Amino acid sequence: MTSQPTLKTAGSGHGGPGEPGGSASGPGEHGSGLQAGLKNRHLSMIAIGGVIGAGLFVGSSAGIATAGPGILLSYALVGTLVVLVMRMLGEMSAANPTSGSFSAHADRALGPWAGFTIGWLYWFFWVVVLAVEATAGAAILEGWMPAVPQWGWALIVMVVLTATNLVSVGSYGEFEFWFAGIKVVAIGAFIVIGGLAVFGVLPGVDSDRAGLANLTDHGGFLPHGAGAILTGILLVVFSFMGSEIATLAAGESEDPQRAVTKATNSIIWRIGVFYLGSIFVVVCLLPWDSESITEDGSYVAALDSLGIAHTGQIMNFIVLTSVLSCLNSGLYTASRMAFSLGRRGDAPKSFARTTRRGVPQTAIIASVVFGFVAVFFNYKFPDSVFLFLVNSSGAVALFVWLVICFSQLRMRKIIQAEAPEKLVVRMWLYPYLTWASAALIVFVLGYMLTDTEHDGRTTVLLSLLVAAIVLVVAVVRQRVAGRRGGADAGARGEARTG
Repeated sequence: MTSQPTLKTAGSGHGGPGEPGGSASGPGEHGSGLQAGLKNRHLSMIAIGGVIGAGLFVGSSAGIATAGPGILLSYALVGTLVVLVMRMLGEMSAANPTSGSFSAHADRALGPWAGFTIGWLYWFFWVVVLAVEATAGAAILEGWMPAVPQWGWALIVMVVLTATNLVSVGSYGEFEFWFAGIKVVAIGAFIVIGGLAVFGVLPGVDSDRAGLANLTDHGGFLPHGAGAILTGILLVVFSFMGSEIATLAAGESEDPQRAVTKATNSIIWRIGVFYLGSIFVVVCLLPWDSESITEDGSYVAALDSLGIAHTGQIMNFIVLTSVLSCLNSGLYTASRMAFSLGRRGDAPKSFARTTRRGVPQTAIIASVVFGFVAVFFNYKFPDSVFLFLVNSSGAVALFVWLVICFSQLRMRKIIQAEAPEKLVVRMWLYPYLTWASAALIVFVLGYMLTDTEHDGRTTVLLSLLVAAIVLVVAVVRQRVAGRRGGADAGARGEARTG
């Protein structure tokens, strides 16, 4: 049985080498590690905006068509799971803030193989997301300005946001502050205006169509049965990915512990308002089986029902903002995970080098290069290579959450033994809720294996295949490193006795 790692030897937290407030990034580096360039307002908006992905605007229509008003239960169940997982992650990250977040925690709690595997899978997920979001944003921009081809817009968007991330972490934070701010204002306005219409106090809206009766009048609250709630979970679970970004970004703030604590404690109302609140308004404004929901999208259809002019263009602007926000954060997140992997020796050492502004330049460039390659595949081989990339990264969110659960089970004991005063955020009902969360994640993965209609089985199997390949590489590397370490120790022993 291996001995438990300690917080002192973890080395990835605040004040450690390569982290804000730490020492130089290491031999051969010309920077001073990551710097505390994110302000409190940046962190607050990153935390709020992180839970509002483009998937909420684009993907919710499929969930509503599948589960009817019961999709609210699907969102509530996934939202509860995300709250619990974020609480676990918040407990570990508040005790030891680091740019590697859950990957660094897994490295210490479960072993280097776990940190290596989940770190690279997470990086892979986000660089594929770069291609998906760049293509989606380019499609909207081409519709506005068709003189520039779609691939040209994708290139422009990627270059601009890459340049933003290369300047400084503060420029990333500033861009994300405004991107997230637009999303928050848009959703807030939608909920207020739609809510007034639902309760019949908004002028010019047909009260016979908008109202609470839409929750039950069209086949009941669960028109396709209780089983549709599970199918709905499969369709909405991936739109929650991104809530963990705040814990990665906290490592580059002036007070990481406070930032993590604040982000963790506010996750409940953020999910409750932005996800459950907005979806509730949608299914109350329109019957769930309205053709416009699937044809135009749930939010566009809802706004159309209010008689608001230029609804489609308004939503295109909001979706574009969400896409750019996701792209911006995806590039930031992928590069910081690559930076953390480089610092731990799980990636090329150049990934851990920073510029004088505290920017991991090589990690950013490597991430965006893969993103460019994926964009090329999306245009050249959309139904083969790119489809494989998307499906093989699709279940990574669930893998990440599962690793967080198992890491927290062990890290709680480590923190209590080494530095109990750092337990400023505590997981509720430990360890029972942690085990229950892990069981629910495993159940969702198992249920996805039975889903052939929405490609759930393909997504899980391909994601497991990629995870298995990365895991094998991790185990082989660990064994080779162990043998080298043993050989070096033997050589030192012979030198001493010679």
